[in-house]
Amino acid sequence: MPEKLRYSDEELEGFRAIIEEKLAVARGDYKALLDELTGSKSNDVADTLPTYHALEEGSEAQSQAQMMQDVMRLEKFIKGLEGALVRIHNKTYGICRETGKLIPKERLRAVPHATLCIEVKLDKHRKH
Repeated sequence: MPEKLRYSDEELEGFRAIIEEKLAVARGDYKALLDELTGSKSNDVADTLPTYHALEEGSEAQSQAQMMQDVMRLEKFIKGLEGALVRIHNKTYGICRETGKLIPKERLRAVPHATLCIEVKLDKHRKH
């Protein structure tokens, strides 16, 4: 039996459902983080009280930096998922960009935006 070169349309649809669900969650998290970062959801008066401000001032810069890192990480994740949807549309999803072989379903379920099989990924990681 010849080696399978790509996932079937049915399998691709299954991956599309997983990706779209993860994308919806990631976009929601992204929006919530941006709202928190910009303060656009803040209608509370507690943050304007001097005692609250004094208590929060020390950790505010650190938490802002952490939120910015989280925003950038989510942006990258969202772009990766959107790229995966394009590859599904092009029927190239799940094919390792280095070896041309199919990435195992288990890896794609865990990391749906993966473009490398685990062997290549680990090899690249070891070299860096």
